[in-house]
Amino acid sequence: MIAHAAGTDESLAIVMLFTALWLGWIGWTRLHGRGFERIPRPGAYGLLGVSGILVVTSAFVPRALLGPKTTSSSGTRPTSTATLAFVAPTPQQKVSGSELNVILDLQGGTVVQATTSSLSPSTGHIHILLDGALVSMTFGTEQVLDLTSVAPGPHALTAEFVAADHLPFSPPVTATVDFTKAGS
Repeated sequence: MIAHAAGTDESLAIVMLFTALWLGWIGWTRLHGRGFERIPRPGAYGLLGVSGILVVTSAFVPRALLGPKTTSSSGTRPTSTATLAFVAPTPQQKVSGSELNVILDLQGGTVVQATTSSLSPSTGHIHILLDGALVSMTFGTEQVLDLTSVAPGPHALTAEFVAADHLPFSPPVTATVDFTKAGS
């Protein structure tokens, strides 16, 4: 599960794509005699054409009209003075069972639930990565990770305090701990 702060240009592109799918479906259904008999055949071809144009233009027209989504007025990432450290698991901890208790110590930052493009260097979210793969976006400093599908052996757990738009601060605020999952 990956979340992000969608901009107006991205929202318009999604609306254009869904409209294209809907119009294309109506045109296709009419041409194959499965409904929409009141639409003349040339109109069905027109709907397919409009659908194709919407698909193509949804890639660049919203951004051209509304401009790209920016994360700050200068376009650079904010710098955070927050620090992040693992309380649990401890380095080289042996973990048995199907769950891992994760406890983080966040200093100088506040975890917020709202996703926004109005950024502050002291507010954001925490992303948890297991062996480099995102496994959680949490709104707190404590959680339980499911390890049922994690193979026995050594693993790296990384936590990153990110800005409220889910993108990293500059430089990134991270902490990493190695642990070993015991065999079954």
